[in-house]
Amino acid sequence: MNRYRILLPVVSLAVLLGLTFWMQPRAMSYFGVNLLFNLAVPIALATVAQMFIIMVNDIDLSIGAFVSLAACVTATWLNDAPLIGLLAMAALILAYAGMGAVIHALELPAIVVTLGMSFVWGGLALFLLPTPGGAAPEWLRAIMKVKPPLVPMAVVAALLIAGVTHLLVIRAGLGTVLRGVGGNPRALTRAGWNVMQLKALAYAGAGLFGVLAGMALVGLTTAADANIALRYTLLSIAGVILGGGEFTGGKVSPVGAVIGALTLTLAASFLSFMRLSPDWQIGAQGAILILVLTARLIFARRGETT
Repeated sequence: MNRYRILLPVVSLAVLLGLTFWMQPRAMSYFGVNLLFNLAVPIALATVAQMFIIMVNDIDLSIGAFVSLAACVTATWLNDAPLIGLLAMAALILAYAGMGAVIHALELPAIVVTLGMSFVWGGLALFLLPTPGGAAPEWLRAIMKVKPPLVPMAVVAALLIAGVTHLLVIRAGLGTVLRGVGGNPRALTRAGWNVMQLKALAYAGAGLFGVLAGMALVGLTTAADANIALRYTLLSIAGVILGGGEFTGGKVSPVGAVIGALTLTLAASFLSFMRLSPDWQIGAQGAILILVLTARLIFARRGETT
């Protein structure tokens, strides 16, 4: 099952990529691949942020609004007054950690708290940027527009994100402990760990990657909007599950989550090539997710019977 957990998202990405190249042969080039995965980096970062929450058996319905707020901070304070912008980003990460601590201490349902916080993040984003605008810092635009040899920046960045998060979550000892919060928190308590602090740390990790997602998005779009990343909430959840994660047990796959984000990004381009109406594209993306999950369930049941 662990093998299929990563194999299925890889196969789904490969199939979609093959179909896309078949429909649009001109996409099989450096420039074409760059266009296909142009917005994959912020989506992958937001998906990793959601993964940190799902890893501790919670779910975050505010990540889209949070990424939008981080984008607004990037396009305003970080560009005009870098020190204030950095302090604001640090405050946002601490606020996310505090949200995780409060959820655990008061035994509140994360889905309700994060839904409420989405309005807080959205209100702050509107306060900072009532109308679309702002500007990306020059250094950020330069980073996002780098053109590495052989493969586009989006692919290189996705590989880096997957590698770093794999080391943090799977290989590092602290990552193992954090996954234990979702797997067996009572065992961690008996071992002397403070579960509230660990959950706050997981939420801080989500806040960090959410901030990076907002920065990457502004680096690509060169401007911001209070609603620029609202759809990232559902995309991030779908990316984690598509990549082999589960809502319980601390079972996540950082590499799979990034692949899931790439698959959903590519699915949007593929559906556009099919000239499918935007009103139907979200439903079609959901159908792709259901197909992959159905295949995973079939393999899981076969594993149980053998």
